Amino acid sequence: MRRIAVFTALPLLAAVALAGCGGSSSTPAASPAVTVSGSFGKSPVVDIPAKKANTKLTVKTLVHGSGQAFGRSDAFVGNYAIYLWSGTSHRLLQSTFKPGGKPTLFAGTLLPGLETALIGQKMGSRVLAVIPPKEGFGTSGDSQAGIKPTDTLVFVIDMIKDFSGTAAAAGQQVSSGGSGLPTVTAKAGVAPVIKVPSGKPPANLTTKVLIKGTGPVVSEGDTVVVQYVGAIWRNGYVFDSSWKRAQPFGFTIGASPSQVILGWDKGLVGQTVGSRVMLVIPPADGYGKAGSPQAKIKGTDTLVFVVDILGAFGAAGGAS
Repeated sequence: MRRIAVFTALPLLAAVALAGCGGSSSTPAASPAVTVSGSFGKSPVVDIPAKKANTKLTVKTLVHGSGQAFGRSDAFVGNYAIYLWSGTSHRLLQSTFKPGGKPTLFAGTLLPGLETALIGQKMGSRVLAVIPPKEGFGTSGDSQAGIKPTDTLVFVIDMIKDFSGTAAAAGQQVSSGGSGLPTVTAKAGVAPVIKVPSGKPPANLTTKVLIKGTGPVVSEGDTVVVQYVGAIWRNGYVFDSSWKRAQPFGFTIGASPSQVILGWDKGLVGQTVGSRVMLVIPPADGYGKAGSPQAKIKGTDTLVFVVDILGAFGAAGGAS
């Protein structure tokens, strides 16, 4: 089904960072050398030699951070530059360091070489990973991304902030809903439970703050990291949940084209990080007349989301 957002908003990162199959035991090697200059948060200057790449994984921590270590079940927000090293030549494939670039949430199953490079690294670190084909896309490559089976990938990644799979809103509870809206109950570390009332849903988009966070205000254009659970008003059926996957979700709010349903773009702007927000979304601001048959959403269905806002990051990668 089409989930709350589409990863095609960053097609290369989605293909490279999210499509692999995990696990690796490669030992770092260092020849021929790729060198990187520049400070954390700034666009790196990457020098790749005019030679064929080594067949072993190369990992180097260029800047040593002092924040939370990245765990196997965590996600983190980071900036990245990806180079394709093919034979004796190379080219930049994608970079969030470019003007207008947005930091991205690294979550889910990483390429084997990327997982080896990043697990255990601390936030605030800049990491270089030179990933040979066997620890990248293997003998199949990725034709959609222009990656051949013989191509080496060069990543430079700035690790900004870590999020655990059970991260949740951290503010003060101000409401449980009710009074014609769904009621929400929750226990620490698990998905909130939504109880839909028997009456008709509101005709218009309705936003209700359940927990009020004290963090930065979410602004249009931010990279936003959330946990969420979504249910159908008609029958209370929970059709999607980041909690079930133990994987926070990231997207750019107000992007064009939109990365999320309209009710999210409208309802989350202006909210504060650390908040838990209930969104009651009519069809026009959700999946429209077509609905989403795979998710059992009809074209007339109003949706209920409970969204925990974990973080918001502007173009420079800092909290907005």
